Amino acid sequence: MNSETSPAPDRDDYLSRLNDPQRQAVTHGIGDSPGVADSSPLLVIAGAGSGKTNTLAHRVAHLIASSADPRRILLLTFSRRASVEMTSRVERICKTVLGDKTGPLVDALAWAGTFHSIGARLLREYAQQIGMDPAFSIHDREDSADLMNLIRHDLGFSKTEKRFPGKGTCLAIYSRVVNSGTPLADMLLKHYPWCAGWEAQLKQLFAGYVTAKQEQGVLDYDDLLLCWAQMTSDPVLAADIGGKWDHVLVDEYQDTNRLQADILMGMKPDGRGLTVVGDDAQSIYAFRAATVRNILDFPASFDPPARIVTLDRNYRSTKPILDAANAVIGEAAERFTKDLWTERTSEEKPRLVTIWDDTAQANYIADRVLEEREAGTPMKQQAVLFRASHHSGTLEVELTRRNIPFVKFGGLKFLDSAHVKDVLALLRFAQNPRDRIAGFRVLQLLPGVGPGSARRVLDTMGESAHPFEALKDVKAPQRSGEAWTGFVNLLTALGSHQVGWPGEIAAVRYWYEPHLERLHEDASTRLADLVQLEQIAGGYPSREKFLTELTLDPPDATSDQAGVPLLDEDYLILSTIHSAKGQEWKNVFVMNVVDADFFCDGVDGSQRHRDVPR
Repeated sequence: MNSETSPAPDRDDYLSRLNDPQRQAVTHGIGDSPGVADSSPLLVIAGAGSGKTNTLAHRVAHLIASSADPRRILLLTFSRRASVEMTSRVERICKTVLGDKTGPLVDALAWAGTFHSIGARLLREYAQQIGMDPAFSIHDREDSADLMNLIRHDLGFSKTEKRFPGKGTCLAIYSRVVNSGTPLADMLLKHYPWCAGWEAQLKQLFAGYVTAKQEQGVLDYDDLLLCWAQMTSDPVLAADIGGKWDHVLVDEYQDTNRLQADILMGMKPDGRGLTVVGDDAQSIYAFRAATVRNILDFPASFDPPARIVTLDRNYRSTKPILDAANAVIGEAAERFTKDLWTERTSEEKPRLVTIWDDTAQANYIADRVLEEREAGTPMKQQAVLFRASHHSGTLEVELTRRNIPFVKFGGLKFLDSAHVKDVLALLRFAQNPRDRIAGFRVLQLLPGVGPGSARRVLDTMGESAHPFEALKDVKAPQRSGEAWTGFVNLLTALGSHQVGWPGEIAAVRYWYEPHLERLHEDASTRLADLVQLEQIAGGYPSREKFLTELTLDPPDATSDQAGVPLLDEDYLILSTIHSAKGQEWKNVFVMNVVDADFFCDGVDGSQRHRDVPR
């Protein structure tokens, strides 16, 4: 592009809409002449609701309007959706300044995407230089876990006397080691202590896994970052790759891991043209190996240090809410100084409500949601947030009972999760042994029982007037072993009501636990759901009443994962804290804010309790 032929930016039209800190961030290093490639590194600390996305989009647009070549701008975002949104905003802003030229210029902004997508593109481009076949394929998490499992089986680890970590756990350990750069021994002790005894075998497994990927010409998600980081560790390659762009802008920098930081420092060691945006107070992805140290250490990584611009004006919340937020943020041991403020006033303060138990909490939330709806606030403008997906189980049951439709983000609905459905299916089968759907599901929980064997057992039971007595005479399927005897004894006891309610669901849970560990990698998390289900069952007078009340909502009140009810015009939002990031609602309920129930990650990666007053 040529500055002589480019129209001067109409600053009054689009920069005047920004507040002073936003404008400082947008114009940093951009003068009236096109010497923008020499700009020093910039860190934008953007508090919640401070217009971070708008500021970053304005900076990209201002670069283009000030004669920066869009083909030499790299924009890295946290998700593909964020990338699409960002480029759309850039286009809208540029249109106010550049008019008809907007389309071609924004189309030239071709280097916008996630770290993984940009990494894949670069690896294909540089494949031959690093000894890689450019026709490599990319495995998703499921494919990677299956390959890990194949190597695990070939090495004989699936037949060890003591339980060896499952494929999902092995892949999670491998991924965390790769992304954090932490030695395997340290990673096991800190995050997977129950696997520490398998360190030697895991090293052998991971080596075999890497070899298999190389032999098959495949990369997994972690390789897209690892190989990119390895390329930028070579001075010649790093200079060539980094030289593609005059400007590199990174969104959500607090959620990057060590590999991503190494990539940036390798490409732009002096920080020129480098802008990162984020908020140390919103670093919530430590479980994915993200480290808040990246953003805390960013300014001092350069000489002279990077400039820091803080966006602390909040456009989303009222002053009482921000006062509470600032009080929590102020407890951080190490942070950038930032006090959120707003011009939006309100007499209403956040409420800390004390309730007796999960059932009372569910009733309270359901009552308030309906009251707010009658007062004119649609349920779509109300949300219930929680730290872990299973925390909403009791609430989901109560909403279903009241015929209140809802959409859940951050996991399947409680009653739709596989392990909960397994337990409910067994209870339904005991209640009605002719329920072939329930029986078909339950029978295949047993080792060695497939669809054919399950069908034969159900046929035999269906031909008898006394199904459970007939079950005793069924020949145990091959490879079911002792599990078959335990299954028959359990069903016989349930069918004759020997245990009584709600002891029956406890008996089912104890029977199911070893199968849960065999079938699911995250057995401990799922077990917490079943304990909660057992507690819910205690509030019902009988098994029949419990199963009747828990029948899944009709079609007009159901939702699929990340979907919406098919026929309801209004519905409540349920979401994990992680999935709620960047969203806005008029009323928000946060569940389980009690002592020791929430944890916060320390800057050193440790976990410590944060007490919340009752």
